[in-house]
Amino acid sequence: MPRTHLYSRPAPAWKAGLLGLATALSLAACGGGGGSNNLALVAAAGSGSGTTTTPATGGTTPPTTPGTNAGHSGPKVLLVQVDGMTYAALRQVQAAGALTGLRAAPAWTGGIAGTPSAQPTTTGPAFATLLTGTWARHGVAFDSADQRIDTARTPTLLAQLRQRTQPFALQTGVVTSSPVAASLGADPAVAAAIDQRVDCTGDDACVTTRTRQLIEAGLDLTVAEYGAPARAATDGLGSTGYRASITATAAAVQQLLDTIARRQANDPKEDWLVLLTADHGLDAFGSATGSQSLDDKTSFIASNKALPSLPAVNDAPPADIATLLQAAAATDIAPTVLQHLGMLPALEQRGYDGIALQAGTAVRQPRAVAGTDKASLVLSWTLAGNTQLPVKVYRDGTLIATLPAASTRYTDNIQAAADGLYGYRYTVVAGDSATGVQAQIAYVKPALLATTLVQGLAAYYPLNALPTTDALAASTMAPWASDAAAGSLVSDDPFVAPYKGKALRVDSTIKNASGMSGYRLLQGTDVATDNSVAAFTLGFWLRTDASCSQGVSNGGTVIGNKNYTTGANAGLAIGLFGGCEIRFNVGAGGSRADSNGYKLSAGQWAYVAVVIDKANLRMTGYVLDPALGTQTGSATLTSALVAQLGGLKNGIGLNEDGTGLYYQRETSSPRGAMDFDDVAIWRRALTADEIASMFKAAQPLSTLPR
Repeated sequence: MPRTHLYSRPAPAWKAGLLGLATALSLAACGGGGGSNNLALVAAAGSGSGTTTTPATGGTTPPTTPGTNAGHSGPKVLLVQVDGMTYAALRQVQAAGALTGLRAAPAWTGGIAGTPSAQPTTTGPAFATLLTGTWARHGVAFDSADQRIDTARTPTLLAQLRQRTQPFALQTGVVTSSPVAASLGADPAVAAAIDQRVDCTGDDACVTTRTRQLIEAGLDLTVAEYGAPARAATDGLGSTGYRASITATAAAVQQLLDTIARRQANDPKEDWLVLLTADHGLDAFGSATGSQSLDDKTSFIASNKALPSLPAVNDAPPADIATLLQAAAATDIAPTVLQHLGMLPALEQRGYDGIALQAGTAVRQPRAVAGTDKASLVLSWTLAGNTQLPVKVYRDGTLIATLPAASTRYTDNIQAAADGLYGYRYTVVAGDSATGVQAQIAYVKPALLATTLVQGLAAYYPLNALPTTDALAASTMAPWASDAAAGSLVSDDPFVAPYKGKALRVDSTIKNASGMSGYRLLQGTDVATDNSVAAFTLGFWLRTDASCSQGVSNGGTVIGNKNYTTGANAGLAIGLFGGCEIRFNVGAGGSRADSNGYKLSAGQWAYVAVVIDKANLRMTGYVLDPALGTQTGSATLTSALVAQLGGLKNGIGLNEDGTGLYYQRETSSPRGAMDFDDVAIWRRALTADEIASMFKAAQPLSTLPR
């Protein structure tokens, strides 16, 4: 079907062809080592047409024989991205004898799930990563023509090259095939740094022709994008059409390599770095889903040079994401290009999320998570290669720590004037390698635990030992079934030193023959049914697994005293749903009230509380999360709902409902582990400040005098 151009052609294709035959098919020879900025107009030839822009510097030079050096000698880069070529497909064509001059290794893209770096594994974000060496902060989130790179925060490598003018300016060219990449290349902030920009509008033959012309013109950096394999992949990765497209694309890339070889034979002073990559992986059906799955995240980097920090060359595709993340990343490409061209900034000034692969030390997988004290950020990274060098940590460009050799962890204690959401940019430097990570924290100034929290306390479980014991001796907590002891202690509780202790892990995968699992809290006098209690509060610390895996299908039951097959059933429940969402619910056997939309950070401790005001017919939910801050909301109750708050009157399930058989009934809701700590019930409505003090202080209630 015809394609719509993202910007207008300056002249019809036939006129461009005549112009090319007349002026620019043969390009100028300036000899080796020259400093000329003049660059001939790139025009159509053969089957390649495309939309072409004129050089930023203007001018033409006399024609010469193709293959001679029309620019200056020295380092040059060809960067080729192939949309739709998988690492497995590249290995297959290399095994068949194609592109054997390139060293290929698996690489990953898409950032890291659950962190600010995560981005869709599709062409738009991936092409922006290619140009900037950064993940999601480049600002491109979709594959649409309105997306623009945030060049104020993440300048492109093209703009970095533009900064050099002496002894000569560096020349760049970009040849695109997809509308997405063409649109990003047409972004005025990006295009201003490109000397030659060609939109081949889906014609890969045009990509080959025009890229060869730019190589012949002596450009210092040429970026080329092929797209035919992605289009052929829609018929399946095993289809004849896909295999043929991969073979044809490999042959086209080889033409580019041959063109470079001829230039180098003419001028041995030219030092070419060739990088071949794919913007993202494909699923088993040949689709780019944009997800964080292993197939979608797996890309590759192939080079004509041995790169010390490119691991796993010629290795098989990684079998899991943990192994994949040990490979090179798409963010490594931009700094690698700049290193070869001599334009990489000083180590502490690099704003890239990747490293230059020429480095002898590889600093990889930088991560930053909020500390349990809500006032620190815990940084971690991995090291490879030469690790016997000190490690330096910079925050927003300022050196904050020099660590011993081989260090892979640092805790940055934040000091801010007030509570709030703060963002920082960290750079970790070791030897000749530097990489960065964007960090965010919902900062909370160190606070004291409200002493009023001992007032009205009806049940309290510190959960430091097994079997679990109510410090007030007013209730019991134990596994639903004695023959399915689903509890264990974990050492990483939510509290700060010196209050660190244990926490309870309730694992619903451990069940008895009838499918019963989880824990049950049984009160001597249930605050939900006690008419003398006008309001009550239930609060606890909660941590999901690393991916909130139980929040799918009908969701998981965090706590519940009801049959939670439907929220309309009588009783109270707190559920975990897709997107790590917490929902508060009460039902009366037909009617219901809900307060939804609260979010958790997967795998991190948060404080969860629900306040039931029977007298004023109000349910208020609280989720206090280390990354997302304080979330609160409410729902109106009715007298009928209040009358049924006791649910099945059979106790409160933890990682279960009031039957102990929720996961047995709801088989599409996966079983798994939830961690609990400092579970407490009050015979009154806690204030928002009291609840906030538990989260801010990160101190167990057991430390308060009673």
